[in-house]
Amino acid sequence: MTCRVVVLLSGRGSNLRAIVEARLPIEIVAVIGNRPQAEGLAYARERGLTAVVLDHTEYPDRAAFDARLADEVAQHRPDLVVLAGYMRILSPAFIARFEGRLLNIHPALLPMFPGLNTHERALAEGVKIHGCTVHFVTVELDHGPIVAQAAVPVRADDTPDTLAARVLAQEHRIYPQAIRWFAEGRLVNVDGRVNLKDDLASQSVLSPGT
Repeated sequence: MTCRVVVLLSGRGSNLRAIVEARLPIEIVAVIGNRPQAEGLAYARERGLTAVVLDHTEYPDRAAFDARLADEVAQHRPDLVVLAGYMRILSPAFIARFEGRLLNIHPALLPMFPGLNTHERALAEGVKIHGCTVHFVTVELDHGPIVAQAAVPVRADDTPDTLAARVLAQEHRIYPQAIRWFAEGRLVNVDGRVNLKDDLASQSVLSPGT
């Protein structure tokens, strides 16, 4: 059975593009954006995907918006909900409704640098390795069980933009891979630690970058 996926986004949709181009064993049943002008929605329409706009500014508060968003997601009957540059913190009620089938990609090696401005913070701290993390979403922001990570070296002449570009290239590599593992039923989550079903001896699924 093909894995049914709903994608949530807020911006340009570069991770959506990477997922589509990876030709995964999934069906993207809807792409939902909270910003009407998001480039990712335009790309979804170009690819013949169902694109839905839910403008968060039209709702009185986060709870009301997330309740409407959850209903919209649910009607597409997803096996997996993928956050692909979705720039809103999800409410506990939304997470509870889809927990265990809600994936996010974060531009840092969690648990380091949760939240925003990760590349600037990495440079300010002087770390020598930076990267990105695919994780299951839980109510604790950017602290859900880790599925995959990719590391990139921090160069002496890096700026936030140059570092972000190298990290983004790794996001485009490991996010489709993590989604493939989910779709193939290969991810095993035991006590908050995710491993591959055929590699339970490993402590993590690590995908190194360059």
